[in-house]
Amino acid sequence: MKAKPLLLFAALAAVLAAPAADAPAQQRKAVVQRDWSQTVSMTPEGGYRMGNPAAAVKVVEYLSLTCPHCAEFAEQGTPSLIRDYVRSGRVSLEYRSFILNGLDLAATFLSRCAAPANYFALNHAILAAQPQWMGRIEALTDAQHRELEGLAPLERMQRAVTLAGLDTLAARHGVSAAQARTCLSNQAGLNRILEMQQAGSRAGVNGTPTFAINGRIVETNAWAGIEPLLRGQ
Repeated sequence: MKAKPLLLFAALAAVLAAPAADAPAQQRKAVVQRDWSQTVSMTPEGGYRMGNPAAAVKVVEYLSLTCPHCAEFAEQGTPSLIRDYVRSGRVSLEYRSFILNGLDLAATFLSRCAAPANYFALNHAILAAQPQWMGRIEALTDAQHRELEGLAPLERMQRAVTLAGLDTLAARHGVSAAQARTCLSNQAGLNRILEMQQAGSRAGVNGTPTFAINGRIVETNAWAGIEPLLRGQ
């Protein structure tokens, strides 16, 4: 019964006795093994960044939650981008919202109610469910449209979120009904989205998705065109 503990202590002694020259190799291994896709924070520009803040390659995606091409990229390109580039720490991915319409503004506002750790997952869920929640809004009656038009802007967004079923989707990603109501009542939060929109326009963004790599907007928004640019950085 004592053999295993003795073997354990012998192994520990061997590790402690290993030459100091092995330390850098062990440190490099530890860096490689870190999953940077689990690191998410808000940026000074108002976006949310996944990955190593000191990544050599910084990708910014300007996206709209009502944009079908954004949903297509999230399905076909984003998983590879995260798995093959962000996770290792060499590339970071930042989402900055670029609003296309009122419904997009409501969905975007709600997505920012999530905790940073849940932000990307909620955005991807909203993009994946685009046909369902946008279809609910398209199916509203004239009376429901008049009801929305009669509300103040913040109240209108809260009501649109409910009618679209986005509140249910957000609840699955940690945003309770009470949290959503409080968040969607915050005028400063809404202003932050609008400021990001204006900054995107000044940077030359005029549609979605638009990608910038290390501060320069690129001419492609397809994964087949973006991936070679990441390898070449």
